[in-house]
Amino acid sequence: MEDQPPKTNDPKIVAIITYLTLVGLVIAFVLNNPKNSFVSFHMRQSLGIYLLFIVSSIVMIVPVFGWIAGIVGYLVGFVFWLIGLLGAIQEEEKLIPTDLGPRFQEWFQGI
Repeated sequence: MEDQPPKTNDPKIVAIITYLTLVGLVIAFVLNNPKNSFVSFHMRQSLGIYLLFIVSSIVMIVPVFGWIAGIVGYLVGFVFWLIGLLGAIQEEEKLIPTDLGPRFQEWFQGI
């Protein structure tokens, strides 16, 4: 019997796609039909992480302090993104550290 390629709506693959840019998040949103709780969990986490990157970009408008805060925001966001991506790869629902992980689940519960 031949090995079959994974299905496009395989929850693990769709969860990984959520962390591959905002376009990946939109693609995952479309592929998450019918809704899968594992995929929805990672969609909420990745959306929150992308918003952190956007806020960091906006903060960088302010000279000096904003630049420092923005760079720290990017570094923290990258660590959060890596934690989320690794959780999706390992098929675990890992909340990102700090109070933000549970808040992202609460704020974006409609996803």
